[in-house]
Amino acid sequence: MTTSLNGTAAQEDTNIIPFLPSGTFYFTHGIQAFQKRRFSAAVKWLKKAIEASPDEPLYQCQLSVVYTEVGSYHAANQVLTEVLANFGKEYVDCYYLMANNYAHLGLLNDAKKYVETYLEQPGDGEFEEAAKQLMEMLDSLEEDDDEDEWAFDDEDELLIYQETAFYHLEQEEWDEALDVLREMMELFPDFKMAKHKYASALFMNGDKEEAIQLEMDQLEEEPWNIHSHVNLATFLLEKRMSDQALVHIERLRNVFPMHDQQKLAVAETLARGGFYKEAVDRFRSLRNKQVTCRRVYYKWYSIAVYHTGNPSKALQLWEKGCRQYPKMGQEGGPWKEE
Repeated sequence: MTTSLNGTAAQEDTNIIPFLPSGTFYFTHGIQAFQKRRFSAAVKWLKKAIEASPDEPLYQCQLSVVYTEVGSYHAANQVLTEVLANFGKEYVDCYYLMANNYAHLGLLNDAKKYVETYLEQPGDGEFEEAAKQLMEMLDSLEEDDDEDEWAFDDEDELLIYQETAFYHLEQEEWDEALDVLREMMELFPDFKMAKHKYASALFMNGDKEEAIQLEMDQLEEEPWNIHSHVNLATFLLEKRMSDQALVHIERLRNVFPMHDQQKLAVAETLARGGFYKEAVDRFRSLRNKQVTCRRVYYKWYSIAVYHTGNPSKALQLWEKGCRQYPKMGQEGGPWKEE
């Protein structure tokens, strides 16, 4: 009886066909993990796909996309550089993906170089429209840099107006802020920041539709204006129009300004939109005391930190903000849902 059973098992063993997973098998699992936002698993599956099919550049490009999604921009570009080196320049989409990663890193010259290379390639690439938008954004950032250099020039009168408007805005004294900002716009018509602050104060003072229209008109003239996207995202979130707000937030997720005023505005907007991890990264990059003592810095950095699992630091930031801005104490705390 025992011999018969062993013989049967041995016979069955000879009929077993071993399963040898292919690169496609691993790649499919990697894509499924990526779609479920299980990024660590996606990286593991895609690396296995690359090991099984090292001559398939698609798998490496997808791995770079996962790295980009989790913020590992240098790692993503390393993978894409290897694809270009090993498989030739026919994989032109790599140029756009690299440009996008450099933009995230704030390396705007590199970003512009690679997006220009991508757009110079013959034919219509998969990312042609996105690449054109990225180029517009990079050109706009250069213009914003020039404007900001002038905005903080040592012109005493302008600085006095800026500080006065800032004080009223921080204290949520909207009527007073609007009066000062109206004067600023009349005296300094080329100082565009006053227009955005005016729209913000107008919205908070109750003239919501007028404020939204002002920024929509501005956006028609300058589609990549950071401050317009910041204001419109904020306005629409306040009106519980999350889907419409997300359009502007997505634009800002790809923007890495050079100046701390703009960095703070983007960080605050990402926190408002619930992109807490990205917001924390942006807040951490701020060093200038001119922005790290702001009310919005304490409030929204605290909220973002709380929602990324660090309640003790969140409370520390909140309490520090409340000491400087007592009205914050009436807002509940970083755990309170906006």
